[in-house]
Amino acid sequence: MTNNDILRRIRYTLDLDDDRMMAIFALADLQTSRAQVSDWLKKDDDPAFQALSDRRLAIYLNGLIIDRRGPNDRQGPDHENRLNNNLIFNKLKIAFDLKADSVLEIMELSGFHLSKHELSAFFRKPTHKNYRDCKDQVLRKFLQGLQIKYREDTDSASAFEWKQNTP
Repeated sequence: MTNNDILRRIRYTLDLDDDRMMAIFALADLQTSRAQVSDWLKKDDDPAFQALSDRRLAIYLNGLIIDRRGPNDRQGPDHENRLNNNLIFNKLKIAFDLKADSVLEIMELSGFHLSKHELSAFFRKPTHKNYRDCKDQVLRKFLQGLQIKYREDTDSASAFEWKQNTP
């Protein structure tokens, strides 16, 4: 999955407009313009499409955590320069304030079954012997489950999955 695709799916799930998107970036200390946000949300084949860097997606996800859970007592969030699916999954889990059982229920909503042990392997340190890489399919199914759970019009949540033409 691309960073832009993840950003589009979060925006769709939470039904966020451009102003709200810019405000979430601003919560994590990145000022963006409406044009930038619009270019990041365009489809990949659009001439105005701009790829969203790992750092900017990390900033957005940190802003989403602040937006949904409130500011942290410690100094501002650390913005990663490199992201992987495990980090993205963990940041989304934190932003939506989800425990393992809730994540498993969300995965089931999208028709994907995981055990608690499989899930915990995604959130371990990479050096841990039971660490497991989160594949695109798992992250995609989690985002789809979030759409089903949090999107007001649940019928269109599954329609969005097919409209995006993602593998």
